[in-house]
Amino acid sequence: MWKPLIKLLKLISSNTDPGAIAAGFSAGILLGFMPKNNLLWYILSIFIIFLYIQRTTFLLAMALGSILSVFLDPTFNQLGIFILSNEKLIPFFSAALDIPFVSLTKFNNSVVMGSLICGIVFYIPLFFLVKFIVILWRKYVAQFFQNSKLYKLIKKVPLVSKIKVIIESDID
Repeated sequence: MWKPLIKLLKLISSNTDPGAIAAGFSAGILLGFMPKNNLLWYILSIFIIFLYIQRTTFLLAMALGSILSVFLDPTFNQLGIFILSNEKLIPFFSAALDIPFVSLTKFNNSVVMGSLICGIVFYIPLFFLVKFIVILWRKYVAQFFQNSKLYKLIKKVPLVSKIKVIIESDID
């Protein structure tokens, strides 16, 4: 359980492109918000796998998005009902349902539609926010922690150094 989190913290401080980390996080939240029992989720996940993203961040963000979606489902449902009941869009949705296999995407489910729209709307702001946080982390916070007396003191503890060696050998 700790390995992905430790790997993420190492990743944030490493030379990995902040844009790849941010894209992985945003895509993970998008897929985490959506219900997993439809063709649309599988199509999006296959598409996202081929993007230039950081996969560990993607998986952790997808888990976070899945946890958050439990609490946000009523909001997704209301948004989905609003979109699906829009008089101007009803002919489009009706025509789309007549296309073979489109009904397997379950886009006509209010929770699927609401979560998809929320994920798309939050994608760009989350991307820039996470990229900004990663850049700030690398520039200020990582240096601060490495130069702090507490970090140096903890590093001297024999048990911590042994755990660090074990974790680094397992991650690589």
